[in-house]
Amino acid sequence: MSAAGGRDKGAGKTVNLALQGGGSHGAYAWGVLDALTEDDRIEIGAISGASAGAFNAVVYAAGLAEGGRHGARQKLEKFWLSVSTEGSLLPGQRKLVDSWLRPWGVLIPGTGLVGAWTEALTQFLSPYALNPLNFNPLLDHLAATVDFERLRASDTPKLFVAATNVRTGRGEIFHRDVLTADHVMASGCLPQLFQAVQIGEEAYWDGGYGGNPPLWPLFYETTCRDVIIVQINPIERDAVPRTPEEITNRLNEITFNASLLGELRAADFVARLIRSGVLTSESYRLERLHRIGGAGRLEGFPASTKFDVSWPFLELLRDLGRQDAKIWLEKHYDSIGVESTLDIDQTLKREPAKTPIEGAAAAKP
Repeated sequence: MSAAGGRDKGAGKTVNLALQGGGSHGAYAWGVLDALTEDDRIEIGAISGASAGAFNAVVYAAGLAEGGRHGARQKLEKFWLSVSTEGSLLPGQRKLVDSWLRPWGVLIPGTGLVGAWTEALTQFLSPYALNPLNFNPLLDHLAATVDFERLRASDTPKLFVAATNVRTGRGEIFHRDVLTADHVMASGCLPQLFQAVQIGEEAYWDGGYGGNPPLWPLFYETTCRDVIIVQINPIERDAVPRTPEEITNRLNEITFNASLLGELRAADFVARLIRSGVLTSESYRLERLHRIGGAGRLEGFPASTKFDVSWPFLELLRDLGRQDAKIWLEKHYDSIGVESTLDIDQTLKREPAKTPIEGAAAAKP
């Protein structure tokens, strides 16, 4: 994109991105975005995101609107530096964070965040008691980084920010033309730590409960059929969790992956119906699904490190994301626009399905 919001010359293929949330591990997706933006052959048509994925999506789009590809990369770095405990937080701000957190527990060394005591307290005290002032430093960092009025006025990429409606329990999608800082904060509102974000008459919690990341708006509201899922939360872990913290962390990973796995099953089922000839309507189309992350790199980090926002750790995650994105592009660039590279049968750990319904095609009138 140019500074005026037009297309960059040299973009070869368009992809959509679906960005998972996962605390500070979202810096991995920052690295993926950085590598994709650096590659002039790639144009990002739309991004869906939940929680940290929503922050990445909005900051990226804001930078793109203001300064093209270079501006997007710069703004992402600025944002992640600002939220790091060793970044641009002023000493007075760090003291404020520490003074609020310290009464509730022991600080995790190097993270500026509390450990097991806070984990335990959130089981007995709601954020309305534990955090009565609803303190969330991310709001200030987001507001200082993103010009939402300018963001809403620009048109590309399409943005789909996920949040969960507390009253209905359903996931909701906020589009670019209505986005404010509150919508993004709602997408990252963990109910154990922060009060629900009120938008109009409704209250919202973290978008990861309803779609992490949401795929359906990319299927139904864009013309691009290639979706790269940037997956942060490991689907599998070998070790059985034993401590209360480990159990809670693993439950969160399972919960935040459930909606993604459900959407993958649905997309795969529709694809098999199309291939078998059962579905022929123009209302249905074959999606080409891809994935960066999801296994390997991030499985090596315990879930507790999602609260580590020290700059060296964020840089490490960014670099891992950049490396994985570059490896993926080298291996699969030619598949974009041609075929899926995500093995859904392997992802769902099942035997490959030959037909969706035995004899369905033959029985079709």
